[in-house]
Amino acid sequence: MTRSVPEWIGKTDDAKVPPRVRARIFDACGGVCHLSGRVIAEGEPWELDHVIALVNGGEHRESNLRPALRDKHRKKTAEDVREKSQIRRTRKGALGIKKSRTITAWRGFDGRIIRKGRER
Repeated sequence: MTRSVPEWIGKTDDAKVPPRVRARIFDACGGVCHLSGRVIAEGEPWELDHVIALVNGGEHRESNLRPALRDKHRKKTAEDVREKSQIRRTRKGALGIKKSRTITAWRGFDGRIIRKGRER
């Protein structure tokens, strides 16, 4: 069966999700938080979560959004950022990109050069 309404796709990653799309996603998921599996009560704060986070290559579109309780969503967002950072560090190492050098010499206020050996 084809969709009667076209899928919403954000023009940018920062585009706000329209209220009609929020309601459509909430109804499609039966009002259940996709992170905890608990029914979201009326008046309880909830947000839309990207199943595949934007920082990890996900898209800002209706099919990648699910309702999530605010506190659970914040925890997942922190985990997504941690995962992205770990992937970036691993990738930099695999590509041979080194860390920037630490400063080993500088001028003091009196003009003399102060040297410090690199510690590993």
